[in-house]
Amino acid sequence: MGRGRVTELKKAELREAKSEGEETMRKFSAIAFAVLFGFTAMHGQVWAQDDDDDDAPAVAEPAAAAEKPTRASKDVPELILGTKEDQFAANQKDFELISGQGYRWKITAAGGLEYKFHTDLFRNVWNNQIVINDLEVHMNGAPAWLEFDADGTIQVQFTTVRPGVYTWSVPDLADRGMKGTITIK
Repeated sequence: MGRGRVTELKKAELREAKSEGEETMRKFSAIAFAVLFGFTAMHGQVWAQDDDDDDAPAVAEPAAAAEKPTRASKDVPELILGTKEDQFAANQKDFELISGQGYRWKITAAGGLEYKFHTDLFRNVWNNQIVINDLEVHMNGAPAWLEFDADGTIQVQFTTVRPGVYTWSVPDLADRGMKGTITIK
C-alpha cells in the first residue's frame, strides 16, 4: 500500500470521526437546549421576581401578609361579651383577617345583660349565613346588628372581600370597653 493511499485512508477516517463528532454535538446541543428551556420555563417567574439588584438587606414580611386565602373556611377566635364576674368585659378586642378568605365567627353573650352587637364589617363582606342553635338564617344583605336578649351564641359565616379596618361595638357599652377593631389585609 502506498503512502498516498494511507494518507487518503487517514483523511477518510478523520472525516468519518468528524462527522460522528458533529452528530454527537448536534444531539448534545438539542438535549442541552431542551434542559435549558425546561429549566427556564419552570423557574422563569422566580427570575422575573428576583430583581434584587440593590444591596439592601432583605426585609421580612409579617406572617399575616404572607398568608394566602384557602378554600376552606377558617375560625375567627370567639368573641365573648361579658362574664359572670364582669358584665362589661370582652375577651378579645382586635381581630386580623385576610381578604378573600371564608370565616366562621362565634359571638357569645355570657354576662347576663342584653347586648346589641354592631359592626360595619357586615356591610363589607359577603355574608353566607347566621347560625343560632343549629338554625340557619340566609340573607340577601347584611344584618344591621345582632341582639342578645339572653346568654347564648350566634355564629356568623362570611367571606372577606374588602380590605380595611372596621369597628365592632356594643354601642351603649362602648365607653365601658365593649369595642374593638377588625382588620382585613
